[in-house]
Amino acid sequence: MKRDCAPAKVFGDDRGAVTVEAALAVCGLVVVLALGVTAVMAVVGQLRCTDAAREAARLVARGDDARADGVVEAIAPEGARWAVHREGDTAWVEVSASRLGVELKARAYAVLEPGVADG
Repeated sequence: MKRDCAPAKVFGDDRGAVTVEAALAVCGLVVVLALGVTAVMAVVGQLRCTDAAREAARLVARGDDARADGVVEAIAPEGARWAVHREGDTAWVEVSASRLGVELKARAYAVLEPGVADG
């Protein structure tokens, strides 16, 4: 009596398993890449808000509020909002924008020039 020593196939063959695993890996890499790009874009937007707030605060401190509006529009992300607050001889500018579902905010303080603080 001759016995066959080959194991029985219980689960079937593995044809196509590598293709499915590769497709899942590529999808995972695309998601990680998209999240990375989104994070970098949010950081760049935050830096632009910070730069715009700093430059606007410097102009407000010199008494040049009219130019501050153009500077914020040029430097900050599109659709950014900004506000100037004055208290005594200081002023602070807040620039905010909403990007990719994230609220970006930056604030800059400046001491007003003597001629500006008096008027």
